Amino acid sequence: MTRELHPYLVRAGAGRPGPIPFAHRGGAADGLENTAAAFRRAAGLGYRYFETDVHATSDGRLVAFHDPALDRVTDARGAIAELPWHEVRRARVAGREPLPLFAELLEEFPEARWNVDIKAAPALAPLVELIRATGSWDRVCVGSFSEARVARAAGLAGPRLATSYGVRGVTALRLRSYGIPVPVRGGAVCAQVPEAQYGVRVVDERFVRTAHARGLQVHVWTVNDPARMEALVDLGVDGIMTDQLETLRSVLTARGAWQ
Repeated sequence: MTRELHPYLVRAGAGRPGPIPFAHRGGAADGLENTAAAFRRAAGLGYRYFETDVHATSDGRLVAFHDPALDRVTDARGAIAELPWHEVRRARVAGREPLPLFAELLEEFPEARWNVDIKAAPALAPLVELIRATGSWDRVCVGSFSEARVARAAGLAGPRLATSYGVRGVTALRLRSYGIPVPVRGGAVCAQVPEAQYGVRVVDERFVRTAHARGLQVHVWTVNDPARMEALVDLGVDGIMTDQLETLRSVLTARGAWQ
């Protein structure tokens, strides 16, 4: 199956070999994950595709943050969904960097494209509304572990929204790669997957071939080892998400595939 690429997936200088490099949480290896400082560093290294996560505060503000609670990476405590923005904004990642609103990131990085994981149901409607209000249809791909959550986002936004598969969609695609004719949700533009999950291999030649036959790209997370990066490039995956920004850039540069 061939189909026109969604604009989100069309890179400047299209036609270059190699996968899209994604800065996972802006490059989480330096301890400043999902902060504007991390994304500025990624942009400075030449990354144009960023991965992030969103939660909604108790008053409906959309925060770029991975965990449901502030405790792990900030100097504050508490669940984001139970706190208003005026309290969340005082938290500092690694004791120094504030949490950004996703709207602020869209504004600060107008050339960037964002892969956004909806971490909780209350963030879904505000994210779709923000994409609509800012006209960011070509700049955002929405994903979630919850297939129902992604399907609802697609239903609210319509066909202009780029989405990836949740766990159920990925599982169905994996089964189809084994020749089992299970139904797979239509409308997604990519499958974003780990190399393996719970000891079960997800990404192999059959999986990539099956996804490509359905017009889907395969983006793999989160890959920090250069040998694994090399193997995935050889396998023909379409995107690699990493915390180790310099490592992935070096691997792709050596292959003439850096963007």
